[in-house]
Amino acid sequence: MDSTLCAEPLQENAHYYTKIANPMITSPRGFTAAGLHAGIKRKRKDLGLICCEVPAAAAAVYTTNAFQAAPLMVTQEGMEVEGRMQALLVNSGKANACTGEAGLQDAYQMRESAAVALGLPEHQVGIASTGVIGERIPMGPLTRGVPELIEQLSKEGSDDFCHAILTTDTGIKTVEVRLTIDGKEVRISGAAKGSGMIHPNMATMLAFVTTDAVIEPSVLQGLLREVTDETYNMITVDGDSSTNDMVAVMASGLSNHQPLTREHTDWLVFKDAFTFVSQELARMIARDGEGATRLVEVEVKGASTLEGARQAAKAIVGSSLVKTAVYGADPNWGRILSAVGYSGAAVNPAQIQVTIGEVIVVDGGQPALYDEELARRALDQPLVHIGVDLGLGTASATAWGCDLTYDYVRINASYRT
Repeated sequence: MDSTLCAEPLQENAHYYTKIANPMITSPRGFTAAGLHAGIKRKRKDLGLICCEVPAAAAAVYTTNAFQAAPLMVTQEGMEVEGRMQALLVNSGKANACTGEAGLQDAYQMRESAAVALGLPEHQVGIASTGVIGERIPMGPLTRGVPELIEQLSKEGSDDFCHAILTTDTGIKTVEVRLTIDGKEVRISGAAKGSGMIHPNMATMLAFVTTDAVIEPSVLQGLLREVTDETYNMITVDGDSSTNDMVAVMASGLSNHQPLTREHTDWLVFKDAFTFVSQELARMIARDGEGATRLVEVEVKGASTLEGARQAAKAIVGSSLVKTAVYGADPNWGRILSAVGYSGAAVNPAQIQVTIGEVIVVDGGQPALYDEELARRALDQPLVHIGVDLGLGTASATAWGCDLTYDYVRINASYRT
């Protein structure tokens, strides 16, 4: 069994929440999961299910790609009924995107197969697909696999589910934290897939979060949109935005504390923990970029606006020239400045400082005196940190990505074969 893929740990406030060493998407009260090989792919698990024992408060955000895949359309339609979800069925191998009316009907059939077998209203079943664009899902194997999948639902089904949603990922991606609200233990767990076709604006990944917190759908939706801008929308692997990607959250409410609102005394505690789970999943996706050898973290501070800080950070981490320089451990800081310059962020070239690791390579917009070997070593690490201070204000943002290697071309040149 593959080990869970982990990024370098983030700074966390253990006084408020604890990161769990062996995370499971089924850890929050009320959740079970399963995953199996239905025959959509040749050998590996390709069908997964998360189920809640009660209709869970739910929230979701979706890809901004204009060619939105059929499963996302069907899930959005269902969510609009009451904002609750009791089951989430996911397949890998076929994206069911750009498949026309036939693909849309397949998506409805996919949802119906799970709803009927579980005895649930169809709108309480979410669906998601990932894989090759333009290819329909073989519905025979999928619908035959659903009853067996339901039979296998258990608290121990977390890893099977996580493996079932993978495509070119090198390992499963899971994270879990626990915290206390109104004196009651609350759990938040997440699982994700994604390693290629990753770009900001909620694209090219699937992430699923479960929690036993008590929270209304509208409050949860607002929180998810806010946190998405800070986390999932701040990663990039290759600049391509997918047709299929989604983040979905289900909250069972079985921890039985007072309902969470922004006025609740523990709201910020919950928000911080929820953000941590989302940020860790985002970093894991960036770290697992196809062919990647390094996670790249770009921190921009001193910006005049938050949007400017985000633009600059994403431009740097998304630059193919910066990514290849990281792969080659080449401290070519001119590529970093170039990305800042075209990012759209407000810039005064005479005030910019750039660091690679702890090494200042640009100061006041001019080359700094630095030890190039130290800068090379900073780039030759599993986690590469690039810092930019624009010197214009107080806004800051962080983005994550990875290096660009020969293997990225090899993997994507033969993706369908």
